[in-house]
Amino acid sequence: KMDDDDDIPQLSSHTLAALQEFYLEQQQREGMKTSQGFNQYSIGSIEEDWQLSQFWYSDETASCLAKEAVLAAGKGGRIACVSAPSVYQKLKEQDGEGFSVCILEYDRRFSVYGEEFIFYDYNHPLDLPENVLPHSFDIVIADPPYLSEECLQKTAETIKYLTKGKILLCTGAVMEEQAAKHLDVKMCKFIPKHSRNLANEFRCYVNYASGLD
Repeated sequence: KMDDDDDIPQLSSHTLAALQEFYLEQQQREGMKTSQGFNQYSIGSIEEDWQLSQFWYSDETASCLAKEAVLAAGKGGRIACVSAPSVYQKLKEQDGEGFSVCILEYDRRFSVYGEEFIFYDYNHPLDLPENVLPHSFDIVIADPPYLSEECLQKTAETIKYLTKGKILLCTGAVMEEQAAKHLDVKMCKFIPKHSRNLANEFRCYVNYASGLD
């Protein structure tokens, strides 16, 4: 009934615009689904939000990192993607063959992935649901949203809480010393690429013998 509108809390114009955009994108995607056999996990099903400092990896890089994660996690392994949704989406394309994966992400659009989505704000590194047990992931892939020591340090708390040991960190080359300090990880030869070129040189860092060298 139309006269019930009074009970509805008014949304800010910003939220409304975001919602409208979201619905519009969804409608476009519905159209895509029918026209091209849609894959809900493919990159592009959720667009980058630069205000959240999101930059997707190139397809090749996302595939390479996903493959590395599966190998590192081992059979039946558990993988956590912290602020690294493009790797998560690549892992989902592999249809969970012998591994499981969670995504810890600030962007609630990823809640479409259901129980695998864990809302994550690096400012509260250990504010995680009770069912996320310490050291319950075979490997954690993380890409802190900002190139600052504070962001890395806080994300590092989360990574150390989640991982049984293995860490794959993607961040700027300028963060090499801080990455070693906070996570004891070393730079690999592999150079991650983004779908749009970033001004900052990006690198991968690991604390185990990876296939990225």
